[in-house]
Amino acid sequence: MNIYGTHPLPGLPDAVTICEVGPRDGLQNESTPVPTEVKIEFIDRLADAGHSVIEATSLVHPRWVPQLADAEEVLRRLDRRPGVRYPVLVPNERGLRRALDLGVTDIAVFAATTESFAKANLNRTVAESLDMFAPVVVQARAAGMSVRGYLSMCWGDPWEGAVPISQVVNVATRLLSMGCTELSLGDTIGVATPGRVVALLEALTAAGIPIASIAVHFHDTYGQGLANTLAALQNGVTTVDTSAGGLGGCPYAKSATGNLATEPLLWQLEGLGIHTGVDRTKLIATSTWLAEQMTR
Repeated sequence: MNIYGTHPLPGLPDAVTICEVGPRDGLQNESTPVPTEVKIEFIDRLADAGHSVIEATSLVHPRWVPQLADAEEVLRRLDRRPGVRYPVLVPNERGLRRALDLGVTDIAVFAATTESFAKANLNRTVAESLDMFAPVVVQARAAGMSVRGYLSMCWGDPWEGAVPISQVVNVATRLLSMGCTELSLGDTIGVATPGRVVALLEALTAAGIPIASIAVHFHDTYGQGLANTLAALQNGVTTVDTSAGGLGGCPYAKSATGNLATEPLLWQLEGLGIHTGVDRTKLIATSTWLAEQMTR
């Protein structure tokens, strides 16, 4: 707990779930692949720190994300703890079959809200990518899996500029209608500001999307990550994506800097009296250890 004092603010949740994305979204952007043993220990240390949701890896073809080419080995060797979820990003039906064979119980699909990013990241139009994800989501849900739907470029796109709210709502409703159990709103290049965060959340809930199914995923390009998160929490969001040590970015959006770091978010939430279940001291030790492994 914050030794300098705690004081709650009205309208905030009692507890927040932190989805730790460092092992996948963080490490996928590193220029030098991290050894498999380090990845496995990183995930184990995150679990030991109290994380209940840890995005473990991605089953995207190694040609596109060579940093995670050892995904199957990581999943085979991972000591999956009771009560901890280890979601895995899958790109298509083949990726889903691999996930099922590896005993994965939680998956994610990665959708674009703009045509430019859909082309750059998926080599498809937005509509074509959603058509590709539909059978993946349906089959995963039939197998009893939870399915997170990532929405990228929710507030801005480096090629198209500001993204219309209606565009994001359209993709979000499509993903939810497919059967996604959670939607993570991504500020992929870190251009969102609190008022725009609230405006999108209000539009999504007005379209019938339950606020309980929405998570937020901010990047800190302009230092807005914590402010945007607080605005989201004040409007009912209770799941926040962060990355230990602020690792991350996006290999297909060069202006994307690191994810919102887990450590300052924990400091903020502790100061507000919001429970996360994550031990900040252990997490800082984990980030320090990882930096040493990566010679940072």
